[in-house]
Amino acid sequence: MTPTPDKAAYVRRMFDAIVARYDLMNRLMTAGRDEAWRRRAAREAHAPSEARILDVAAGTADLTLALARQYPAARIYALDFSLGMLERGIAKVRERGAGERVRFIAGDALALPFADSSFDAVTSGFLMRNVTDIVRAFAEMRRVVRPGGRVVCLEISKPVLPLFSRLFWWYFTRVVPAMGRLVSGNAEAYRYLPQSLAQFVTAEELKGMMEQAGLEEVTYRRLMLGTVAIHVGKRPG
Repeated sequence: MTPTPDKAAYVRRMFDAIVARYDLMNRLMTAGRDEAWRRRAAREAHAPSEARILDVAAGTADLTLALARQYPAARIYALDFSLGMLERGIAKVRERGAGERVRFIAGDALALPFADSSFDAVTSGFLMRNVTDIVRAFAEMRRVVRPGGRVVCLEISKPVLPLFSRLFWWYFTRVVPAMGRLVSGNAEAYRYLPQSLAQFVTAEELKGMMEQAGLEEVTYRRLMLGTVAIHVGKRPG
């Protein structure tokens, strides 16, 4: 994907605009499966019981809450650059009774405001399509995770089965924008979603970018007929 100077500002405005119906749209688009994907990603962090975990691009805190449930003694830091998403995430975490263990930070995935080796694990959910420099984002995660700690990336992926791929792209380019217009009142944001995936790298290429960023033992698992992938890598040491 070719970086564009104003992409970050566009993405921030878009997420601020759709926050009110963001969770509902996620449930509808995925038939509720996105919550299971986040639980799976949380398990892949393999964090110790009293870990410090960073969730990058935490959004409305769905993955943050999955981490809080998976690691009940952990301290979790949820970072996002959309203030609208952060406000909704803070409210949700308080509603679920996890407010004392989660700290929210406004920040940029390409310049994480933390010292080296600050966390036992770092996660992200549906971030990488939206950054202007994927390798730099992974390099920042590698920097702030401790040696031996895991970096976990949950992201949409291009399906590889030919027949299913045609059905998927029809759904993603036709149905999802129409659904977005009806549910959120913002068809543009949900046209951006399939466009961002069409321009995105393959799961194998994303693995290579994690390795380029200095992560090792990088693996990935496809879910939902290849439309979602969870990548995991370790910081050497």
